[in-house]
Amino acid sequence: MMEKSFVDTAVSENLQYIEETIHTACAQASRKRDDVTLLAVTKTVPPERINAAIQLGIRTIGENRVQEFMDKQDSLLLDQADVHLIGHLQTNKVRRIVGNVQMIESVDSLRLATAISRCSQERGLVTPVLVEVNIGGEAAKSGVSPDMLEELLGNMHELRGLHVCGLMTVPPIFEKEREKRQVFSKMYQLFIDIRDKKLDNIDMQVLSMGMSGDYREAILEGATLVRIGSALFGKRQ
Repeated sequence: MMEKSFVDTAVSENLQYIEETIHTACAQASRKRDDVTLLAVTKTVPPERINAAIQLGIRTIGENRVQEFMDKQDSLLLDQADVHLIGHLQTNKVRRIVGNVQMIESVDSLRLATAISRCSQERGLVTPVLVEVNIGGEAAKSGVSPDMLEELLGNMHELRGLHVCGLMTVPPIFEKEREKRQVFSKMYQLFIDIRDKKLDNIDMQVLSMGMSGDYREAILEGATLVRIGSALFGKRQ
């Protein structure tokens, strides 16, 4: 049965503004628009609004919670969009998500990476992942510390059921543009340093950073993927 088209005026207008901002930031940074992927964060967003965004051209969505995604999965136009898991993943939920998403962005430990690799190999898959970095050293946030990143990657490169495609971060909240750009610049330098080492099975192509309140600054400092929720769908319920 064909999905009925649903026009969401608010999402359409918000997407237009976001696209204009991305274009402007890319031009300012002497980058191409195609260098940056727009991921729509769909936490608490109902399927009909997600599908409306997909019909407007969104090609990557991000879910935070395994159970919420599984509940929505059958109602989404997943033949038209990739899904990333962007929230913290517990090892006991790995089997539920491997094979159902195109990327897991929130790998923050060798234990979790090993569980993903083992499950993927059992299913004949290689799962693309990003390693989450706690760039601000905040106790309340997950992610590996910057000084432990290389050690983690050194252990992960032997896991043949996954492929490390880059890094992800959720930075501290700053008000001033200078502060936002400083932390993103620090993350970008970490990304480049790892990329230049050319580690086996570690392919630094994706730098996922920047959300609704700071995606412009993230793009100016090298983000290749920005995760936008409230700026697209409105305040989260």
